[in-house]
Amino acid sequence: MKLAPWALTTRRVVGVARIVLAIGIFAAVATQVGDRLANDLLRPGEYFAFFTIQTAMMFVVILIAAGIVSLRTERDSRLLTIMRMMAVPYAIVTALVYNLMLRGLPLAAVDAGYEWPVWPNELLHVVAPILLVLDWVFSVGRYPLRLRDLWWALIFPLAWVGFSIVRGLATGWWPYPFLDPSGSLGWLGVIGYIIGIAAAMALFAYLAVLAGRIWVRIQARRA
Repeated sequence: MKLAPWALTTRRVVGVARIVLAIGIFAAVATQVGDRLANDLLRPGEYFAFFTIQTAMMFVVILIAAGIVSLRTERDSRLLTIMRMMAVPYAIVTALVYNLMLRGLPLAAVDAGYEWPVWPNELLHVVAPILLVLDWVFSVGRYPLRLRDLWWALIFPLAWVGFSIVRGLATGWWPYPFLDPSGSLGWLGVIGYIIGIAAAMALFAYLAVLAGRIWVRIQARRA
């Protein structure tokens, strides 16, 4: 089924917006890297180990691919739709964890006196997550995913947690304090946080797939 003229126009506009957002996210990461370099504080093995940064670069790739596809075709493939769905729980959980648990925490001793550039942090942890969710909910031309497709969204976070714990035990460096078993809550607290965040990921992935299926039906009726 071909898209209605209004839907096709919307898809083209959204395609451009996706590419602009991808450029913004990349610029935010580049600004942070440049500022850390200027202050002789960049430790690539640590900076690029953060979930926020890894998913941010993932978002750049997904948004550029989705933007180009939106400009060139009327429909997204199943693979692209799954990748876009995966970005939704990653963005939401990143925003929630940062703003509820990490915002305002003191920096590590090695970074004492340093202040992160403001706008990249806000874009990565507030603006981009909101726009990614809106893009998912209201975009047109997506593939109708099945509910079981939501489990794809858990593969990367669980792999990242496993790697982070192994690395932390080997080096003593932890990307986030709630993963450090030497904290006041010990391993029980770490396991609790992991289960809670994994459950949140699964919930938001489920809601993303459900919203996508509902929106596909609505658009079909309007076509």
